[in-house]
Amino acid sequence: MSVLDNVDAATNLAKNNELQLLVFRINDKKDSAYYAINVFKTREVVESKNHFLTQIPSANPLLEGTIMLRGLQIPILDLPTWLGSTLSKEDVKKSNILICDFNGVIIGLRIMSAFRVIKKNWNEMHAPDSYRLKENGVVMNDTRLEDGSLCLILDYEKLLADVLPQAMVDVFADTNNLLKLDIPASLKNGTVLIAEDSRTAQRHLIQIFENANIDMKLFNDGQKLVDYIFSLGEAAKDIPAIVTDIEMPEMSGFTVIKTLKANPITKDIPIIVNSSMTGDNNKREAEVLGADSFIDKTKSHNIIPLIISVMK
Repeated sequence: MSVLDNVDAATNLAKNNELQLLVFRINDKKDSAYYAINVFKTREVVESKNHFLTQIPSANPLLEGTIMLRGLQIPILDLPTWLGSTLSKEDVKKSNILICDFNGVIIGLRIMSAFRVIKKNWNEMHAPDSYRLKENGVVMNDTRLEDGSLCLILDYEKLLADVLPQAMVDVFADTNNLLKLDIPASLKNGTVLIAEDSRTAQRHLIQIFENANIDMKLFNDGQKLVDYIFSLGEAAKDIPAIVTDIEMPEMSGFTVIKTLKANPITKDIPIIVNSSMTGDNNKREAEVLGADSFIDKTKSHNIIPLIISVMK
């Protein structure tokens, strides 16, 4: 039985501010760290030895090549090297490939072994300031396994931006068209609030809003966003729009939506989900909870026109 066989429905988890993580290791060393990824970004784990790797000339050094899997050509990213670890030729033969789906971009991550699937509440996910001190940090947050071991959640969007930048958002797309938009006064004079924990995604959003000459304020997780909004009291009604990721420590985007839509002061503020969790279940759950719209992170350059459309 595959380690990914027992996975709960995304909607059930969302209602309880929970997530499921696939825990894995990148080498067999005794002191090797544990890493994790949201199971809803994964498809399957395959044995490396069963798949021929075709190398790509002049590619990024972290792009090992591609494999064919059920008719799909899938790029394989060297996750151990990105994390400062080196696998021997024997290790590579024993290794596995974790097939993932980011915004419809299918990639394979080189790992040593998939450990197991665990369930966590988002308030058990923590993002110490130390992870954010370095501009090029690769860890976003962490949690603890049952035995107390630290398990690190990586900024996979940064890995994609480093290796496959063409798969990420083009922050300068339609810049000229942004300046031609009929921007409502409340948006022009207000500040859009954004909850996003990925430094890579934050940089993209900052550039997009700067291009549009619209003010925004960033929060590293959903709890900080909600706390700030409720600290405003009645003035929260003047917030022109809120943009939230789904996956965040302390409080998920789903819980952000549920909390704000249940409050009479904030229930009418437009909320847009900006996420790489683009499955139909997630879009449907966001809509059921009251989100006004949903946009894939790779299409974030369209977020300003989308905000304007939900404000009208």
